[in-house]
Amino acid sequence: MAIDVEALKATHPILDDLLTYQELFWNNPEYQQEFTLPFGVADVLAATKRFERFAPYLALVFPDTRATHGIIESPLTKIPNMQQHLSADTPIHGQLYLKEDNKMPVSGSIKSRGGLYEVLKYAESLAIAHLGFSTTDDYTKFNSAKFRDFFAQHKIEVASTGNLGLSVGLMASTLGFQTCIHMSKDAVAWKIAKLRANGVEVVVYDDNFSNAVAAARKASSQDMRSYFVDDEASTDLFLGYATAGPRIKAQLAAANIPVDADHPLFVYLPAGVGGSPSGVAFGLKMMFGANVYPIFVEPAHIPSVLVGMETQLNNDITVYDVGIDGQTRADGLAVGRPSKIAGVYMRGLLAGIATSTEDRMFKYLAELADAENIWLEPSSTIGMKALTDVMQHPIYGPRAQNATHIVWATGGSMVPTDIMHSYYEYGRELLARDTPVFSK
Repeated sequence: MAIDVEALKATHPILDDLLTYQELFWNNPEYQQEFTLPFGVADVLAATKRFERFAPYLALVFPDTRATHGIIESPLTKIPNMQQHLSADTPIHGQLYLKEDNKMPVSGSIKSRGGLYEVLKYAESLAIAHLGFSTTDDYTKFNSAKFRDFFAQHKIEVASTGNLGLSVGLMASTLGFQTCIHMSKDAVAWKIAKLRANGVEVVVYDDNFSNAVAAARKASSQDMRSYFVDDEASTDLFLGYATAGPRIKAQLAAANIPVDADHPLFVYLPAGVGGSPSGVAFGLKMMFGANVYPIFVEPAHIPSVLVGMETQLNNDITVYDVGIDGQTRADGLAVGRPSKIAGVYMRGLLAGIATSTEDRMFKYLAELADAENIWLEPSSTIGMKALTDVMQHPIYGPRAQNATHIVWATGGSMVPTDIMHSYYEYGRELLARDTPVFSK
């Protein structure tokens, strides 16, 4: 579709602000309004049950899930030292936690929720249709030669900048599927190498993510054996991510942390294409209703969800259409076109979107390592930017005084040591120009 950029700027002046690449906070004008969605809490709980059915199989094939008996989940960790540091300029009231999806089993990122879920659901549907399997059967059968030989006749494909490709690729190849991951030029070399080392075919395009998705979707459609995991439109991915809602509710209850009108929950989620944070936000809303405030955070150079939601063009517009350059070192967030789902499903559920500079991500990475000995990839730290925005917000600031704040860490545990060290050193170099609180 043809887009009249000048007309858009006239009716959406924030687009000119975005073109300066300065940090800002966008308030969702439709937040808390009622919209009809195609699914609800029952669907989230059904997805959670499916993960539980597969737990014995997952514990069998992935050793890092055995301690949790095959349950795919990450720790919720209090980070008081980092809260103290972040409070140096603007006090961060309430309690600050890190949701460590960087420690998610199998692929070490938030994408483990959605990517594994969609592959498992597809495998389950094939087994029921062709192998005489029932949901009351023993799920360790999925590790049998019979099941793997059958799945080897089928193919799973996905387009990714990295972490979703790891999740889908590792799960699908373990089940026995032929697996092809289509990656954009933003994908980092170590993720490509890890997939290929696990027998996964990787096709790398010298193009941005949006065009890589289109090419991958076309390639999959031409192969009758191929199933395409669509990061821009999949409701199965979305519901896999949404299972974070019941899990967080259980973790907060176990820690005796209340969530109510007097003790709200603020959750800060990095956003690229927007599918995974939207799914998480939806799951949280199903559990906590008006008492949770989901906020996305995007790189200032590629705020695709913000552009889509502000203009209400959603997936029909890219950051490139309005002149934003889309350049970022946050490979997991390097997506110029938002999900078809994010803007539509988040209309009444997302409180707002903050943007962050590139440098800030690397500074947070180094500071968190020094303060808490927690190591994240750059895109995984970006959620911390919105804490200050919330505290200074005329509406949310007063509500946040007694809040629980959860910064969602989206990945990092699989980053090779030498690459993580280079991220850390770069962050320290940036901090040396400032006045860091924590010494090396």
